[in-house]
Parts: sequence; C-alpha cells; structure tokens
Amino acid sequence: PALLKAEWDLMSQIREEVSFTKGRILVRGQLSTRGEPKRADYILYHKPGIPLAVIEAKDNTHSAGAGMQQALDYSDALDVPFVFSSNGDAFIFHDRTGLSDPVETELSLNAFPSPKELWDRYCTWKGITPEQAPVVEQDYHPDVQEKQPRYYQQIAINRTTEAIAHGQDRILLVMATGTGKTYVASQLMWRLWKAGVKKRILFLADRNILVDQARVNDFKHFAGKMTKISGRKIDKSYEIYLALYQAVSGKEEFADTYKEFSRDFFDIVIVDECHRGSADEDSNWRRILEYFSSATQIGLTATPKET
Repeated sequence: PALLKAEWDLMSQIREEVSFTKGRILVRGQLSTRGEPKRADYILYHKPGIPLAVIEAKDNTHSAGAGMQQALDYSDALDVPFVFSSNGDAFIFHDRTGLSDPVETELSLNAFPSPKELWDRYCTWKGITPEQAPVVEQDYHPDVQEKQPRYYQQIAINRTTEAIAHGQDRILLVMATGTGKTYVASQLMWRLWKAGVKKRILFLADRNILVDQARVNDFKHFAGKMTKISGRKIDKSYEIYLALYQAVSGKEEFADTYKEFSRDFFDIVIVDECHRGSADEDSNWRRILEYFSSATQIGLTATPKET
C-alpha cells in the first residue's frame, strides 16, 4: 500500500519475490548441489529493464532495518543504487549514490519516495542530462516481457547504453562464454536504433554460424531492416548489416568489400569474439575498425588479452 500511495505502478514498476540467481553450484568430490538462490522481496523499476531500488521486508517483530544487509548485498549484485528495509511500520532508506547525508534515514510509511523522485536522483548520480535521458530510458525490445534478461545482461545493456548516451565511443564488453553476448548486443542495437541515435549498424563475427544464428534468433526483430553481406554487391537500403570479417576483408576474392561503404556510413560497429585477432595491429580485420573510425565501436569477448 505504501508503494501504491507513492504512485508506483503495480504492473510495470513493481516486481515481487524476484529470484535472480539459482544459487552457487557447490561440488564436493563426486557430488554437487546448489547453494541458496538469491531472491529479492521487491525490486522497483523506472520502467521494465531499468531497476532503481531493492526492498527487503520483514514482519514487525523485527526492527525496520533488519533486512538492510541482505538488501545491500542484493543491490550490489543488481547494480541498484537505492536500498530499503521495512518491518511494515517504517522504512530505512540507504542511498548508495553518495549524494545523501546521512546515507541512511528512517522514513514513515507515508514518506516513501515516488518514481519520479528516485529517477531524478538516479539521473543526478549518473550525470544524465535531459538530452541524454531519452536514450537511457528507451524501451527494451518488447520480448523483454517473455524473455527477461538475466540480471548481469541487464547491467551490461544499461551500463553500455548510458556510456553511449554520455558520448563514449569505444567500449569492451567482457562476458563469460554462454552468458548471452549476442542477446545483449541485440537489445543494445534495438534500444539505440529505436532511440534514433544509431541508425546504421554493422555486426561482425568470424564464423558463419555466429552470423546466421544471430540473424534467425536474437536479431529476428530486425527482419526487413537487416541483411547479411555476401559478395561484392552491396544493397545500401538496409539499416542493420551482418557480416563475416573474412567476407569483407582479407585476401579473398571479395577483399576490402567494406570500402563499398563510405567511412561514415555506419553509426555503430559491433565486433563479436573480438579477441580472435581483430585487435592485432597488423590484422586485416583491424582495417575495418580503422576505416569506420567515426562509428561507435563495441567489442564482445569472453577472453580479453591482459596488457
């Protein structure tokens, strides 16, 4: 009731009992089991996919702050700045942004902050200007309702979107094998494309299966706007281009096909498995990145080279 009174929308801004990990896998000899899953009592969102706050609720036999440490642990994992603990009689509010003094305050049930208040605090903390906000606020692709991004995918998507809104144009996303880098790329592309800040996009991979799987699965919502580059013939009427490095560079028959495009044709270039040679200074693939140097460039990798 306190959340609804503060004008939080039950359908789009409040999720209850949110399990976001299945628990750490514990191995002992030949046996394995899972540890405790992590489940937040409530997560509050600016809009779907953009979390703002975590709430841990206890009954009133506990103090209002009894759930705070657990909530802080969850907020750290979820990359959420605002943390609340409640016993049903009051809230303890912990502001992780460093902008509040004191950091923790007690709030009455009637004093819970509104969505606008927390979003304004978030924008102040992140330095998001009114001009940048539409990019940061851009909706995820609608299938977010059917296929919820995992919490770490959500963090990668939101942090990268914010970095690009701030003008950063060279980004490396390091995510472990099997954690859905292509899905993250698809949501990034969708949000930036729909926001109108990145209209022409080039996605590069080094194996046909990676390109073809992306086209029919995670990128399928770009159908009609998307093409795969093959051969010298380039149709410049599309907005999303998928290509093999080898098909647009190297010493094959179609070497340097990428030069059929003007240097400023693409707004963003995404390089899948970018550790596999594209960063080498003498690499043919690197020429593509240098040619499209005015574009925002995002590298995806599971194994970055340490320097």
